[in-house]
Amino acid sequence: MREQSSSFEVARVVRELSEMIGARVRKAYQPHYEQVVLRLNKKGDSNKDLVVVRGKRVYTSMRDRPMPPNPSQFAMILRKHLGNARLVGVEQHGFDRVMNLDFEHGGGSVRLVIELFREGNIVLLDGGGVIIQPLTHAKYASRSLKKGVEYVPPPEAVDPRKMEISDLSKILDDSDSDLIRTIASRANLGRVFGSAACSLAELQGDAPASSLDDDQRESLMRAIASMLSELETGSSSTLWLTDDEAVSKWGTESGLDGISSAEILSPISLSHLDNSLSVQVDSISTALDGVFGTHDAAAFIRREEERLVESGSDEKQVIGKLERRAEQQRQAIEKFHQKAAVSQELGKAIQDSWEHVNSILEQFNSAIESSNWQSVAEISLGIPWIGGVDPRKRTIVAYLPDEDGEPGTSITLEVDKTVHQNAQRYFENGRSQKEKAKGARLALDKTEASKEREGRKAAKEASAGRLRAVRRSRRFWFEKHRWAILSGGHFLVGGRDAKGNDSVVKKHLSAKDLYFHADLHGAPSCSLKLKDGLMKNQIETGSVPEGVASLQISQGLAEGIDDARELSAKVHEEAAQISVCWSRAWGSGGAAATAFHVRPSQVSKTTESGESLGRGSFVVRGQRNWHRDVNLEIAIGMGVVNGIPLPVVGTTETISSMFGRWARITPGRQKKESVANSISKATGLAQEDVLSCLPPGGCSIDDHGLIGS
Repeated sequence: MREQSSSFEVARVVRELSEMIGARVRKAYQPHYEQVVLRLNKKGDSNKDLVVVRGKRVYTSMRDRPMPPNPSQFAMILRKHLGNARLVGVEQHGFDRVMNLDFEHGGGSVRLVIELFREGNIVLLDGGGVIIQPLTHAKYASRSLKKGVEYVPPPEAVDPRKMEISDLSKILDDSDSDLIRTIASRANLGRVFGSAACSLAELQGDAPASSLDDDQRESLMRAIASMLSELETGSSSTLWLTDDEAVSKWGTESGLDGISSAEILSPISLSHLDNSLSVQVDSISTALDGVFGTHDAAAFIRREEERLVESGSDEKQVIGKLERRAEQQRQAIEKFHQKAAVSQELGKAIQDSWEHVNSILEQFNSAIESSNWQSVAEISLGIPWIGGVDPRKRTIVAYLPDEDGEPGTSITLEVDKTVHQNAQRYFENGRSQKEKAKGARLALDKTEASKEREGRKAAKEASAGRLRAVRRSRRFWFEKHRWAILSGGHFLVGGRDAKGNDSVVKKHLSAKDLYFHADLHGAPSCSLKLKDGLMKNQIETGSVPEGVASLQISQGLAEGIDDARELSAKVHEEAAQISVCWSRAWGSGGAAATAFHVRPSQVSKTTESGESLGRGSFVVRGQRNWHRDVNLEIAIGMGVVNGIPLPVVGTTETISSMFGRWARITPGRQKKESVANSISKATGLAQEDVLSCLPPGGCSIDDHGLIGS
């Protein structure tokens, strides 16, 4: 199915988005350089994501999609100018693949222009039509898209909705092509809808456009008007699939998770197509989300993997990079040999044509002595044996005679040198190219050795079930804190120190979350996240060793639940258990401890008169929910999160059910640095990542395939 939306689809999407007028922009994201997502909320409705894939499509979706923890520069600009802004208008520019979204906020109005033709663009304008920021700068013949200039829309194409019979006749008369091509391009219908118009008018699409008589033109005009009327008044859309199996899958869970066999999407009926392979959808957005949603929702994961490719961190990419380097070196060696052979041949040719070359040099030097370079260069333009003059380098391009005595091979001569010296220069250049070839051969041998070494290393790590640690310039937001996953994939995040406690409560404890704390002084403040967590990766991201779980970050867990208090008691008990393991209870010598949880509204920095709180401390008011005799025990699993190898912490029950390779950790006498080192060596995980997830004190490890095979 064609990924780029047609003008018909854009027109229908504009109508569908009009129903969102009044919605406010809650957040803006850029999960991939090709994609921008606006999270919209209309009063009384759930959040909807407006997904814009540059140059391809626009649709609304409620699909769970991982988002980058750190917004891009463009996303930050969108948040600054669109944050809490209200959508007040949606329109299509003529009948082009351009959409205008108008927003209002306290500071005035802004417009977001979405261009879906060519490579596409997304342009943010102020109230005066001046560009605040384009997604990408671009320059065309008639306009420029860059910050600070007035936005000029693309030249408007023919709008078939405003076309009269006289306009259609002129288009047909001026065409020297067939009917379908003519109305598809010149009437701005596109090939699919041009074919539909011909079928509806009972006309042959391959007939010359100019050959239609008046009745046929009237019939074609009525067909186009009928199609546009259905586009304007209809609501449902039709999706044509490739086979019966795809039709039967549509509407099922597997079908909505990405059909690769869709062929045509249309907001109007297409009578010339086989309807037995079609399915009805209630909106264009539903169809686009069904076909492309899985791919688009993985945009952030895809971008993270592309960054790994760019950095060459993955062993396959390292080997691939070495292979590309080796191929470039082979090509360089071949070119060096070719240049050496050419230089040698030219040197011999100069020697063989000694009299001819000497004559050219003598005549040219004689002319220079009696005149100057400029005048001689002008005169040389009319001499067939001289192809060019460079006064700065004091060289000329001359031609050697071919078999017929005509100008043939070109050579460059230094006029201050003799024939022998010019020939010798070519010979020396040939020898220099051969030396370069030898150097390139040595470099190629080193590259081949490195590739073989990397291959052996990759094979050894794969056979041992180890992952390749990744060097990263950025880390996920939750890695700044202590973190673990609970049943259902929910995150529990806790502070590593006083500053971290403040950060957890201020930034990561929303009204829908729960606050957990061990009943010990100095224990970390913890937040049980309702919506944030990890889930099984729905996108195949390459092979991982057996026993390693492939996970992706989710921001849409606990669907239908509005408060973490509604989560099961099991999840609450797990959160309490992790919170006491992160406290000094771990090294106290006991086997159990106590924790509590409260609502976020019960946690405050406000103290009674005359009292004060230190950094990282909070006042908890009201009734507490206690968890007593909580076991001091955690588990570590080996996972890949959004393409990044990471150790994942949780309770024994949660980790053992999700990971094939895991280990149970209890208080013990073994230093945690030693435990981290043994896990890192066995798994390939970064030692600092493993160390950061272990509790604060000595450990004892009960291995279940994490260290030993």
